[in-house]
Amino acid sequence: MQYLEDIKVGQKVSFGHYEVTREEVMDFARKYDPQPFHLDDDAAAKTHFGRLSASGWHTAAMTMAMLVENLKKNKQAGLGSPGVDELRWLKPVYPGDTLRVEIETLEVRPSQSRPEMGITKGLVTVFNQDNVPVMTMKSIGLVATRPKG
Repeated sequence: MQYLEDIKVGQKVSFGHYEVTREEVMDFARKYDPQPFHLDDDAAAKTHFGRLSASGWHTAAMTMAMLVENLKKNKQAGLGSPGVDELRWLKPVYPGDTLRVEIETLEVRPSQSRPEMGITKGLVTVFNQDNVPVMTMKSIGLVATRPKG
């Protein structure tokens, strides 16, 4: 199990492999972000995207799927998150792209009021298959401390 004490400021990890499909882009858009450039090739071609693109919220959701898979793989004692800061969509994500994630740990500190947990902050960067950053955010995580005894 990976506890708060095992996470170090400055550590960098890279993980994930998410293949973006046209079907998933359109399904997500129909349900959550039904703007024409996420649903219609002709409409998308007339925008600065140039072609059908994934919703930024879909990019965030795909990133979350990779984050959770990594937490499970590393058996991190994660306790959820109070949020993210500075979410930025830098470049469009298109069907056919393959995404991956890098996280640099910026801060690790025990909770002042809850000794059984602490807080981590990390810079999350999502890259496409060409190593072009497509999204960044500063994640805030709650992680259990190592049990005493």
